[in-house]
Amino acid sequence: MSTDKSDATPAPEKVDHLRFHRAHAHLEPTFGSDKFALRAEAFARFFGTPTFLGAQTLIVLIWICLNLFGVTHFDIYPFILLNLAFSLQAAYAAPLILLAQTRQAARDKAQADADARHREALAVANTERQAAAAQTNERIMQLLEQNTRLTEMTKTLTERIENLTSEMHQHLVHKTP
Repeated sequence: MSTDKSDATPAPEKVDHLRFHRAHAHLEPTFGSDKFALRAEAFARFFGTPTFLGAQTLIVLIWICLNLFGVTHFDIYPFILLNLAFSLQAAYAAPLILLAQTRQAARDKAQADADARHREALAVANTERQAAAAQTNERIMQLLEQNTRLTEMTKTLTERIENLTSEMHQHLVHKTP
């Protein structure tokens, strides 16, 4: 039993879905690609995750419970140090979130530009295909007209040949004694 590789169905070609965006890969993000910018963006993105919200809620609950129940007294009620920590967090979080949004907006704009160019290329290709189809259709119509004329000519010639044959046959029949 031999296994012939030509009998096997060919594997489908892998499609590069980002092929239209590769032309924009050289563009630097708005705030660069240095470690600080990338980490700041990652940190800003982390602010909106359930993990961050859950961890922050847990820390605040522990902070309040430790101080309310007398385990420690580093920030007694009205929790001024906790308020200061929230203010500090907000002071850093707002610019980091804005940085992440600005970088995402720059990526979205580059992607939208690439998509617009791709749609335009598709529209041009479609227009060209429609023009080619119209030319092909026109050529087919011309060929059909020619074919119709040839068919009519063939019919006329066939009728003339039949008439001449009939006349010759009658002439020969009447001439023979």
